[in-house]
Amino acid sequence: MQMTTVTLAMLLCFQLKHFVADYLLQPGWIRRGKGDMRCFGGYAHAGLHAFGSLPAFLIAGLEPAAILLLCAAEFTVHYATDYTKDGLSGRSGAGSDSAAYWALHGADQCLHQLTYVGLVFVALASKNGI
Repeated sequence: MQMTTVTLAMLLCFQLKHFVADYLLQPGWIRRGKGDMRCFGGYAHAGLHAFGSLPAFLIAGLEPAAILLLCAAEFTVHYATDYTKDGLSGRSGAGSDSAAYWALHGADQCLHQLTYVGLVFVALASKNGI
């Protein structure tokens, strides 16, 4: 498969996975657990994201060790991003009708999207010797 096709297919997988994991599969116990390292919710959420990225990494044709490493990286970055956003949101006291709330939400989503760009780059660079 051409690199452009693989790149677009990976990004499509990441976008679909992100929508499902962030908007459809977040019951209350996950949402409540994101800002507390003692709660399982944030870890479950980050794990769902990492597991959901498998199709993108398989499309790239990566070896199992590389897939495991990239899934671990995504888990870590996703958890840290959500944990930080939750902490900042809690301290700001901003409700969903405030600009601060939406700025934090937007920054969180932007960081997740940039993570996907980085994952695609690393995956394709490692596969193609770039």
